[in-house]
Parts: sequence; C-alpha cells; structure tokens
Amino acid sequence: MRRGLAIGCGGTLGAAWTVGALVAVEEALGWDPREAAAMIGTSAGAEFVTVLGGGVGVGELLDAQLGKPEARSELRAHLAAAPGRFPPVPRFRVGSPKLLRANASPMTRASGLLPIGRGDASWLAELAGAFAPTGWVAHPSAWVVGVDYDTGERVAFGSPGAPEARLADAIRASWAIPGWFPPVEIGGRRYIDGGAASPASVDLLPDDLDEIVVLAPMTSSESVPAKGFSRFERLLRTPMTRRLDAEIAARGTRVLRLEPGPEDLAVLGANFMDGRRRRRALETALRTTRAKAAAW
Repeated sequence: MRRGLAIGCGGTLGAAWTVGALVAVEEALGWDPREAAAMIGTSAGAEFVTVLGGGVGVGELLDAQLGKPEARSELRAHLAAAPGRFPPVPRFRVGSPKLLRANASPMTRASGLLPIGRGDASWLAELAGAFAPTGWVAHPSAWVVGVDYDTGERVAFGSPGAPEARLADAIRASWAIPGWFPPVEIGGRRYIDGGAASPASVDLLPDDLDEIVVLAPMTSSESVPAKGFSRFERLLRTPMTRRLDAEIAARGTRVLRLEPGPEDLAVLGANFMDGRRRRRALETALRTTRAKAAAW
C-alpha cells in the first residue's frame, strides 16, 4: 500500500484545523502520516511537510497547538512567531503585470493584480532551519508548492526536475500570500503562494499511489450560506473547491478527503489569519474530522 498525503493552504487557522485532521487520520487509519510514500504541502501545508518530513509526530504537533509546556521548543517558538491578523501596508502598485496576461486560471491571474506585500516570513525560514538543517528534510518525497509569479505555473520544490532550492526558501515561497508577503526568488524566478493556483495540488503527487489522504482547509464540499465578511472568504473557497474536485476526479485514486464543514466554517470565520480563533478551530476540527475519518 502506497499512501500519499496532500495538505493544503489555509493560513493560521487552517494550520490549526489541519492538526485536528492529522489526529483524526492517524487514529482512524492506524497510520503515521510521517510514513507517507509521498507528501506535498501548499502554503500552510508546506509547514506540515517541513515538520512531518523532518520527523515530528502528530502528537507533538497537537501538544504544541494546545500550548503544553512539554511541547517541542521549536514548535512553540514557531507558533508564537506567527504573523498577526492583518498584513503590513503593501507597496501600492500592481505586483506582476506578466501574471495578469498569463495563460492561467482567473484566480491565479488575479494574484498578479495584488501589490507586493511587506510581511516578514523569517519565522518560516527558522522552522526550516530547525527541521531541515542540511537544506531539505530527510523524507525522500517531501514537496512544497509555489507558483511562478510571471507565468502562473506551479512548481513542486523537492520533486524530480524541480528547480534546486533550500527548504527555507521554498517554504517562504509557498507561503508568499499576494499582498501580504513578497515573492521569493529561486533560481532567478520569483514565486508566490501555491494556493494562488491550487488549494492542495493533489494532481502533482506521483501516479503510483494506491490511496491519497487530502487535508484541505480552504475547500468545502458542503454548501454553507455566508454572511458579512464571510462572503469575501467564499470568493476564494468556492473556486478552490471546484479545483480540488477536478484534481481528485482526474486521478481516479481512492481518496480520504477532509475539509471544513458547517461547524468548522462558523468557527474559522472570514479571516484565516486570526490567531485568536486558533484553539477553537483546533478543538472543532478534532470533533468534526474524527467523525468523517472514522466513517471512511
């Protein structure tokens, strides 16, 4: 049995939700996600590829999210250094005119319209330094997705044929939310958040997998009415859900797909970077994803 793992974008709250989903997967399948034949992470998911690929167990991730004093110091420091609810004031000019004209999806092209962010992503480089001191994690197939800021093409850094990169750069590129963080240069090209093109890039995983576990905080198959600012959040979630639907359908592989439902969405709210909701997002995910994973 070759089982793959795809973990999608979702910001601070999506990361908390993902920890709950990882607990559910480990319990329901009796499977350690660190043993995935291949793992791919996008944006917040790139953090999990870093720590899982670097040998951190799910229980350790849960301890850190719960704020337990015995949690690993590197994980506690990483959570404490997470960005705030709102980005610094960006540079007021179009970020990538070339991306606006690229042969890419409307969502990807729209990312080029947003200004260059001024956020500091050093906390991600520090995470990579802690768990990938040689430049990349020890796991043989641990990949991180970024998007070329000129062409809109996705790159799974760490995969065969991808541009050579240090994980410290790849994870910053994968997390480079347009308008919030600046693009990251790798091999003479600039890259932004992998979520600008796909919520989880399930289609980039190897073809020889028997099963795939997909954890996608920014998609939702259940239609949930939105109110207030949540309407803006749905402008991202709806096309991302359609994209994930298509990627999974095209593979024809057995898939365990976990994503937020109505109860989760009520807690996550409109701002996926609002760390004040992190504990509630985790606790809700522990309930909802356990039920879904157990029924698979």
